[in-house]
Amino acid sequence: MMIKTNRLILRSWQKEDLLLFAELNADPRVMEYFPSIKSFAESLKEYETIQEHFSNHGYGWWAVSENDKTNFIGFLGLRYIDFPASFTPAVEIAWRLAYDHWGKGYATEGALASLEYGFKELKLKEIISFTSAPNFRSQAVMTVLGCTIIPEMISTIQNYLKGIH
Repeated sequence: MMIKTNRLILRSWQKEDLLLFAELNADPRVMEYFPSIKSFAESLKEYETIQEHFSNHGYGWWAVSENDKTNFIGFLGLRYIDFPASFTPAVEIAWRLAYDHWGKGYATEGALASLEYGFKELKLKEIISFTSAPNFRSQAVMTVLGCTIIPEMISTIQNYLKGIH
């Protein structure tokens, strides 16, 4: 499974992506709104969880490369979530890109392609997204995607984000 946009390829993960994924997760700029950076072991566990999600659901967080390169620049895509909350179970759209690739519109471009896939191919009725309250960059992407901010979700999301590390 691969999704191409004007500038990106959303693709299956390759073993070579793991080291760059671990570097991304160890970057304090990228992980600013998470409880902490991740160790290599934590990144490996997350990588394995991403692979397992694809096996179980047929979709997930795709590895992202620029169209003209094979470089791993982050992940983007859809994930089934079922942690205890008023808005779950649900499918969320999420992204995490390497710092050097911020500010280029990649998150928005890839997220729009992921939404199209989710609604057209998976026939989903709703896709949600969430972030921490001070993460205005992700909130800006969510606004472009047409997301509605629901203030009462904020404390639930903050508690969830603390627990995923």
